[in-house]
Amino acid sequence: MAEILLSLTIIGVVAAITLPSLTGNINERTWNTQRKALYARMSQAIALMPALNGYGTLTEDENKSVTADTAAETFVTEGLSKVLKINNICDSDHLADCGMPAKITALNGSIPYSSFPKTLVQFNGSFNMSFTSGYWSQFSYSQTDTKAAAFETVNGESIAVFYNPRCQQKTEGAGYYVGPKMCANFVYDLNGAKGPNTVGKDIGFITALYPSDSVVVAPMPLNRSPGRAPQKNASAMCYNFDSESRMPNNEELMSIFYNKPLVGEGQYYDTWSNDLYNDIYTAYSMHLLTGKMNVRERNHDDVVLCIRR
Repeated sequence: MAEILLSLTIIGVVAAITLPSLTGNINERTWNTQRKALYARMSQAIALMPALNGYGTLTEDENKSVTADTAAETFVTEGLSKVLKINNICDSDHLADCGMPAKITALNGSIPYSSFPKTLVQFNGSFNMSFTSGYWSQFSYSQTDTKAAAFETVNGESIAVFYNPRCQQKTEGAGYYVGPKMCANFVYDLNGAKGPNTVGKDIGFITALYPSDSVVVAPMPLNRSPGRAPQKNASAMCYNFDSESRMPNNEELMSIFYNKPLVGEGQYYDTWSNDLYNDIYTAYSMHLLTGKMNVRERNHDDVVLCIRR
């Protein structure tokens, strides 16, 4: 009897140690499968929309400050709901009614919001920022601060929408700020208000860029960078750092800029893109503080950021 009790005790201890890890691995695989399925459905839906800009109304005062808008909500009700199966739509004052969590844990472990943001600038202050420094001289940028909306899909996902009804087409070349290129930024929760409400698990983001010939991306950055390197070595660095990761392209870098609070505010450096410019010697690099897209020689050292899709 004593030997049986001892064996049961050992089995119990082993189960207590291994069960949380096993459950966590199962959840990770489930979330990854759901994330990819949601991205596929959103990409197909966006592709069916004739254009992504122009939805809703904006009322501005004499200082160009928005006093009222229906942009994001109209984008969902009159645009997205025509091409995507949606159960419920909520305005900016009732985002929780569509399952959006009050607090989110960012990829780096920080808590970016005390409550879920109701407007674009509340979501990411980089859409309305200015500063002066020796490196950038004087820099300022502002975006129309539209209200958010949210909806629930028939598959049970909760999705908040931050929308720019004046989004712009793709710019060829470099030296431009990427803020105006975002048409719609979606923050999703795969299981509604249930936990863990953590980016990289049940929380993620999808971005639709350019009003026509739109591009939809859903990068999931790793929670730390492998370091700095020339662009020509960066792809190998990502693979060696995490065999399932790769370098982001221009649009994926732009999405990370739009969603900086969800990633963590530590990425303030020129960061390599996987996209070359117009020859084999230069490539795109974006500054994640300002959202400025530049072109640099590939042998220059910049930050390497790796993502999973």
